[in-house]
Amino acid sequence: MNSRRPDGGCDGNGGSGSGSGNDSGNDSGNGGGDAERRREREYEDVYARLKAYEGRAAAVAGVGKDPVNEPMIRHWCEATGDTNPAYAGPDAVAPPTMLQVWTMGGLSGHGERSGAYDELLGLLDGAGYTAVVATDCEQEYLRPLRPGDRITFDAVIESVSERKTTRLGTGYFVTTRTEVRAGGRLAGTHRFRILKYVPAKQRRKDGEREAGKSRTGHTSHTSHAGRTDCTGRGAAGSGAATRPVRPRPVVNRDNAGFWEGVSRHRLLIQRCTECGTPRFPWLPGCNSCGCPEWDTVETAGEGTVYSYVVMHHPPFPAFDPPYAVGLVELAEGVRIISNVVGVPHDRVRIGMPVRLEFERVDEELELPVFRPVGADGS
Repeated sequence: MNSRRPDGGCDGNGGSGSGSGNDSGNDSGNGGGDAERRREREYEDVYARLKAYEGRAAAVAGVGKDPVNEPMIRHWCEATGDTNPAYAGPDAVAPPTMLQVWTMGGLSGHGERSGAYDELLGLLDGAGYTAVVATDCEQEYLRPLRPGDRITFDAVIESVSERKTTRLGTGYFVTTRTEVRAGGRLAGTHRFRILKYVPAKQRRKDGEREAGKSRTGHTSHTSHAGRTDCTGRGAAGSGAATRPVRPRPVVNRDNAGFWEGVSRHRLLIQRCTECGTPRFPWLPGCNSCGCPEWDTVETAGEGTVYSYVVMHHPPFPAFDPPYAVGLVELAEGVRIISNVVGVPHDRVRIGMPVRLEFERVDEELELPVFRPVGADGS
């Protein structure tokens, strides 16, 4: 990934009057170098302090607010469309993917969260990494959970990454590992990863302020026509603000085939080679029979809106609310969450027929979306 100087400037000579080479110019250059070295020392200090938290407790002796119970299992299965008979009846087990559910604290939170974890987040906030986004999780299942099981858990701060630059911004990935127990026996582990970062938009503003300071060799200016770059040339798309980028999907070994299909304008679902059951989202094993073997099927792209919501709040810079997010039931019998486009948000209806298309949201990202067919989509 290409990098930009931390002071927001550009390397090389550019702009009118470059190459003057007087004493004040040399002083300015040295000052810039000193500032860069100071920032690097500050980064090293913050990183060393962050790494000291690895291995410390994030939660101690946590207790689930509710035992594993049938109503929550039923609601989960209804929301996900999971009809596996193993999750109902007198010998029911909980869906393994509910592992984290039994440890969640709800709106009131958990009192078991450690001071060390709060200190770690406070250190990042104090260093300017105030934004946060959950990026991914990994779960390992060791034994099934059944209604009536009482859940306890402990969590540890497993790792803090080096500083990383992403599309959202620059920051640190913090990973916690939670061990979930039922009746004192280990039932599974849950790794949860967040990114604490400085938003890219804020970094650009900081860089523009630095670049706008007078320096021998070049000065950047902002005119009514738009921002100029460090060489004095107008930035591409002058006159319009740079649109924030959409969040990137988390691609892992379980779903890489799906995103490869998207890149080729194919919407692929999995099909169990043992019982023939189609499934989506992509999973390592069959929900119906447990078989780990599968192949892929390209969908026809036809479906109906099974359910939908209209997003008004909270606002996110890369989106323009209000907009419709639909749960689309495909002709193949699986459901997928995606945007419903091409129709006002208040005209989306349950049962509305839709057809797949691929929408390019920026130079690097293309996503499957659904457009109504017939009069509603015209």
